[in-house]
Amino acid sequence: MPSRTYVALTLLVAMLLSAGASANTIIELEIDGGIGAATAEYVISGIEHAEEVNAELVLIRMDTPGGLMGAMRDIVTKILNSSVPVVTYVAPAGARADSAGTFVLLASHIAAMSPTTHVGAATPVSLTGDDIAPTRPAEKPADDDEDKSDSDTEDAEESEDDIREPTTSMGRKVMNDSVAYIRNLADRHGRNADWAERAVRDAETISADEALEQNVIDFMADNRAQLLQVIDGHEVEVNSQLVTIASAAATIEAFEPSWRIKILSVIQQPEVILLLGLIGIYGLLFEGYNPGAIVPGVVGAICLLLALYAVQVLPINYAGVALIILGIVLMISEAFAPSFGALGLGGIAAFVFGAIMMFDSGIPGFGISIPFVLSIAIAAALVVIWMVGFLLKLRKRGAVTGEGSIIGGIGVAMQDFTGEGKVWLEGEAWVARSKVPISKDQEVVVTAMDGLILDVKPAPAGAARMQATT
Repeated sequence: MPSRTYVALTLLVAMLLSAGASANTIIELEIDGGIGAATAEYVISGIEHAEEVNAELVLIRMDTPGGLMGAMRDIVTKILNSSVPVVTYVAPAGARADSAGTFVLLASHIAAMSPTTHVGAATPVSLTGDDIAPTRPAEKPADDDEDKSDSDTEDAEESEDDIREPTTSMGRKVMNDSVAYIRNLADRHGRNADWAERAVRDAETISADEALEQNVIDFMADNRAQLLQVIDGHEVEVNSQLVTIASAAATIEAFEPSWRIKILSVIQQPEVILLLGLIGIYGLLFEGYNPGAIVPGVVGAICLLLALYAVQVLPINYAGVALIILGIVLMISEAFAPSFGALGLGGIAAFVFGAIMMFDSGIPGFGISIPFVLSIAIAAALVVIWMVGFLLKLRKRGAVTGEGSIIGGIGVAMQDFTGEGKVWLEGEAWVARSKVPISKDQEVVVTAMDGLILDVKPAPAGAARMQATT
């Protein structure tokens, strides 16, 4: 009995110590680059992990040019409903929280920035890269001509302060929705909602010093250690309850993304999507022309499905997709309908322009590298050049099968004969006839072919070597 009591007390103490350690733990997440589906899943998983271990707070270090609105809203929703305080810190020096990052920063319980960072430019754009809400000055009541002439100078001075409104119904809908959303986020934590609205309407951007001065953020810190010191003892409202931050002596636990999230992060890169698409298409084509190869078909199908999945969560231009497909078709056609480079070069041009257009969405963090596209184009050009050279060699070589390849061929006599005998030609024994005596192992040249009987005559000296070199 005493031993059981001892074991129970030991387990209880261990559980209490574990709970105490978890409560004084800070879960650190990192948003670096465009905010997409994989980023949202990673942040949501990190916050859920912090809730499970009863962490002190979640620290998100952020450096982002922006991203997809859907992914941003998923992150914001999770932050707003988190039972653990969330601190978003724009760092290191030179980092930014643009576009979608502005929404995430304002949604956090504590917003902080490092010096020489900036925030803003949160105007929404469409998936095609166009301004989703092009604006114009709001209409004003018409004045008399005299009043207009007298106030020209004043109008010019006040033009910068004109309220601008979208020109389309959809534009107004999206703009007003974004404005209301970001104002609510700012108001929720007592921050500058007017500036937040300007960040959406006018893409206004400010530095960390200005953000602190204008009550856009709560703190500015040179590094993480300083940030944890300045927020220690700060009170925040979490799920309608005041929570006091105790971060001075907390333990930092970096939350690593799962293998699934890592894979999603990789395949949502435009360059990877392009490569997966190419491998997929060529793999399936190779399998189609070589039935039973299996491996190219399996690899091609997997790569193509991965590329199609990534395309579903990324903004793309379908005109660019069409040009890429056309380019691939033209390059493949060069192999089956030789045009001595015309089809191949046209395909390369279509592929390059298509790849640039496909990911030219204008959404920050989801553009494609021009050097990468040019590298792929150069590689394709080299293949086309090699193909054209190979076809020219084949054209000079002449026929390699059938009667055309037999006549003029050099064989070797398998026996002494006059009239009919046997010769060895192209790996086979042939019945041959000659009007002159032929000796065994003598080289002969085929002059004609009658069915399966070859007419031969003695070959000039060195004829076999000459034929091999040509």
